[in-house]
Amino acid sequence: MKPRSLKNVPPGLELLHTCNGGRKFSYNWYRASVLILTFLCYMGYHAARKPPSIVKSILRGNPVPYHPIAGQKGRMLLAGGGPVITASDPTTLNGWAPFNGSNGQTLLGQVDLAFLGTYAIGMFFAGHIGDRVDLRWFLTAGMILSGIFTALFGMGYFWDMHYFPYYVLVSIMAGLFQSTGWPSVVSIVANWSGKGKRGLIMGIWNAHTSVGNILGTVIAAAMLSRGWGYSFLLPGFLMIGLGVLMFLGLVVQPSDVGQANPDEKVRSSHGAAAYEHEEELMPLQGKDRETGGKEISSREKAEKEVEGIHFMDAWRIPGVTSFAFCLFFSKLIAYTFLYWLPYYIKSTPIEGRKLSAKEAGDLSVLFDVGGVAGGVLAGHLSDKSGASATVATSFTLLCVPCLYLYRTIGHQSFAINVALMMASGFFVNGPYALITTAVSADLGTHDSLQGNAKALATVSAIIDGMGSIGAALGPMLTGFISDRGGFDMVFVMLYSAAVMAGLLLVKLVAKELLAMRSRGKP
Repeated sequence: MKPRSLKNVPPGLELLHTCNGGRKFSYNWYRASVLILTFLCYMGYHAARKPPSIVKSILRGNPVPYHPIAGQKGRMLLAGGGPVITASDPTTLNGWAPFNGSNGQTLLGQVDLAFLGTYAIGMFFAGHIGDRVDLRWFLTAGMILSGIFTALFGMGYFWDMHYFPYYVLVSIMAGLFQSTGWPSVVSIVANWSGKGKRGLIMGIWNAHTSVGNILGTVIAAAMLSRGWGYSFLLPGFLMIGLGVLMFLGLVVQPSDVGQANPDEKVRSSHGAAAYEHEEELMPLQGKDRETGGKEISSREKAEKEVEGIHFMDAWRIPGVTSFAFCLFFSKLIAYTFLYWLPYYIKSTPIEGRKLSAKEAGDLSVLFDVGGVAGGVLAGHLSDKSGASATVATSFTLLCVPCLYLYRTIGHQSFAINVALMMASGFFVNGPYALITTAVSADLGTHDSLQGNAKALATVSAIIDGMGSIGAALGPMLTGFISDRGGFDMVFVMLYSAAVMAGLLLVKLVAKELLAMRSRGKP
């Protein structure tokens, strides 16, 4: 990618400069605008992912018959007795072919896999491309096309589409363009943030994930009474609108508006900040392994920076492999909840009553409310302790008893269900948010890279790409397992994934604890 110039100022920002008498704004103003815009950007990405989880119970229908209650219009009783439900939309009972057949949950899981599998594969390529192109254009194109294919899924309702390959194909394309988002926004935000408070800042900023989930849930659930297709159309149009907004106002890096990168200022006076595991640094500093260990000139360093980092070299950065596979299991858990929690709530009576699809969707947002708090606290603890692996491991292991209690006693009362759902979201989202933001940014600006900022999108894509493979497998396996062994076996899968996520970081945790002890920290 060629060095950027002031010609890269977005058109909307140029208009603001003109209205300001041709004067530029302060560094803090630009940084605040970047944080707000990227927050809105990825909020839109997650809002567009939420409709499938809300409409699952509508598409699936009820495999067992319900009968009307005499004198109570719109109220249905399970055949043979049982909980009463509300039929606000006929498709709630009949389902939508081909998803209302005997293998409906498996088909729904396959649609999830089509989206998330393509998303995971695309993530690796998106990061590599993102290091070499204008991220504003790349992000804008990805958002607009993602919004179009999200809306096209919903158009299946209006076109009376019952052809399964149509939904698979649309999901594949939507997943492909969704993969443009994460490497881009992490790279952009890291360009504007120093390392000192990165965990806290990105923990707060990463609330876009949960806010997007909540917004997507509220929109999709509110539209169910009109028909499930509307649940996809509105988030799709929202994505398109936000894509245009990114093109008009997003500043990719400080140099685009004549500002200096905060990390470059620190390097010039104090040197590059090292990652906690200094003893594992790769022998890349000042030497090029491809030239037999010879010293490389500043010009060659600049050329290497422009080129970015090779894919396999990024895997060799200390900590990347461990955190990437930890995120594999963390996102498996998080995305199982993202795609199946409303369905699970609707299919599991609480205090002996089954909820409607809208009620289940509305209740499920509390998982993300807990997730916001978990992400912020995990980032704060990482900043204070300098031990991101220890924080991530603690959260993943603590989520096991929360998930167990949610499954075993969560149905006893609404109060218990809400408390355990929020606690589960807190501990599930904490390490997920920490690894995908602050940890990815720290590793992408690792000291061994000698300030090569072009590596950040590649490193972020590797870590989140591995996580996205887990995210693809979780919902697919949930559909397959729940069709055959019920949700008890699904939760066994989640417990196992949480334990594995924690075990993968044990080596890094031990080194962090030793480092903290040597520094005299408690």
